[in-house]
Amino acid sequence: MNQESIGIIAGSGQFPMLVARAARLEGHRVVMCGFQGHTDSALEHEADVWSMLHLGQLGRLIDFFVSAGVTRLCFAGAISKPRALDLRPDMRAAKVLFRLRSKGDDVLLRAVLAELESEGLVIVQAAELVPGLRGPEGVLTRRQPSAEEWQDIRYGWPVAMQIGALDIGQCLVVRRGMVVAVEGLEGTDATLRRGGELGGDGCVALKFVKPGQDERIDLPALGLATVRTLAQGGYTCLCYQAGNTLFFDREESISLADKHGISIVGIGPALSAELTAAAE
Repeated sequence: MNQESIGIIAGSGQFPMLVARAARLEGHRVVMCGFQGHTDSALEHEADVWSMLHLGQLGRLIDFFVSAGVTRLCFAGAISKPRALDLRPDMRAAKVLFRLRSKGDDVLLRAVLAELESEGLVIVQAAELVPGLRGPEGVLTRRQPSAEEWQDIRYGWPVAMQIGALDIGQCLVVRRGMVVAVEGLEGTDATLRRGGELGGDGCVALKFVKPGQDERIDLPALGLATVRTLAQGGYTCLCYQAGNTLFFDREESISLADKHGISIVGIGPALSAELTAAAE
């Protein structure tokens, strides 16, 4: 039986490594491409075939995966959005950008997906290879959200869905029925730091998937660094969209949250729909 070649477009963090190792455990050949200034070059040791490109070299990216015989391709890891503003597109990327009316994350990524698929590459969700990373539904910590925190979650969840629908960000900070911070280009951790500075102790953080987002790419992610930032900022509660949020180093993160009295809760589809409908 021929060995299948799995392609990984790698950003920063541990996700590309975890996906590569899971693919290898399943007997696949790993073909990985990273980006200068975004991807750790040490990932080369996790791949059978490796390339490091500059962000914006779409033509070379496609040629690399096609020539390596990749059948399935996934995105894993974060790209620094402020640094992505400095990308220098090649001819193929420039044509994609020229056709777009807006440059929001989801719009741009969908256009890139279409280009990849036009060359016969099948895009899959990286989490399919490591399903254990999906954050579960329910309260994960010893402490349940308080009545006041649930009130903030009920207030913030429909606001988060509206912000996500506008393709702005995946994180919102609320306190006492007020929006404290909204994620833009700076990313989740920077948003949480700003939210803690503005709102003070007792803020609630919400992490969510943008409505209508192509979930094969750019899933929201949490981890130990997130919980550390919450603890430093005096947060008391974190809620995330269960099943569609990647939760790294979960046991260690929950232990740290318990130490600081932070409640972590995964919002499932039924509750998400209920919270959104209640605000209409």
